[in-house]
Amino acid sequence: MDFLRLVLLFVHLIGFAALFGGAFTQMKGPKRVVNPAMWHGSLTMLVSGLALVAVREIADLDVNHVKIAVKLVLMLVVFALVVTQRKKDDIAPGIFFATLGLTAVNAAVAVFI
Repeated sequence: MDFLRLVLLFVHLIGFAALFGGAFTQMKGPKRVVNPAMWHGSLTMLVSGLALVAVREIADLDVNHVKIAVKLVLMLVVFALVVTQRKKDDIAPGIFFATLGLTAVNAAVAVFI
């Protein structure tokens, strides 16, 4: 079970890298869009995060439910922003930077709480 948890954690980190990296590379550009890295990264983070919690619960490991709730809400907001902006040719700067910022906050919650 520990191997599965570590594999899911690795996949979760790859999802974060794809989402954050996909957004970060567009910061200075004149036009910002939801690229495939952002779309797949957000989906990967959401699914692997839920699977990580399920594995921890099944294995009777400690789960900080407040931390998980905060991370889930942040991830659902990020996912909603990515999904709603996915087909647009240009994302408003506020929505784009909210997506980038909330992704960074999600990582900070994972590390510091």
